[in-house]
Amino acid sequence: MSLKVIRQQEFKNFETRKRARFINSLSGFKSANLIGTIDDKKNTNLSIVSSAFHLGADPALMGIIIRPDISPRHTLNNIRSNKICTLNHVNRDIYQKAHQTSARYDKEISEFFACGLSEEYLNSFPAPFVKESLIKMSMELLEEKFIELNGTHMLILAIKDVYLPEEYLKDDGYIDIEKAQTICVSGLDSYHSTNQLERLPYAKP
Repeated sequence: MSLKVIRQQEFKNFETRKRARFINSLSGFKSANLIGTIDDKKNTNLSIVSSAFHLGADPALMGIIIRPDISPRHTLNNIRSNKICTLNHVNRDIYQKAHQTSARYDKEISEFFACGLSEEYLNSFPAPFVKESLIKMSMELLEEKFIELNGTHMLILAIKDVYLPEEYLKDDGYIDIEKAQTICVSGLDSYHSTNQLERLPYAKP
């Protein structure tokens, strides 16, 4: 197997979409989630993201990176306005519909309706969940950080309530997301199922 070297100046000169696909592939497999939001006029919005990441367990925090708001960012604006959202795992049954939410719909058109997914409201939480998602959580915005280097926005979110089938939760707290058929994404548009290799014990010297 021959080793190919792609130097910085070379990939900087890639055509825009090719460069985006190339760089997005380098971080490996990423989570696939749908963010559900609502605005002050009760218009709902649904957006797929592959940038959700664990920030800490106590307090329970997650981070999400939102692209620069040089074009309308309905998700970002709704979270800024209401300080809440939902995060919903994408599974095998809905990944094609989830991908379609990345299309640029007008603000008045809900991606739930346009992409064939169902709104669900749980425990009086104002933002919509995705009914077809098997693992989902309500989130509260705690802080937004602007990243000057590339104009993106990092949202720091508190995990409020978590919803999942009881059989997916193990006695030690581990969630069997594979049983929920949660999928992952590589690059911008490649979706993957997973196969667990092994759960290893806590590592000690």
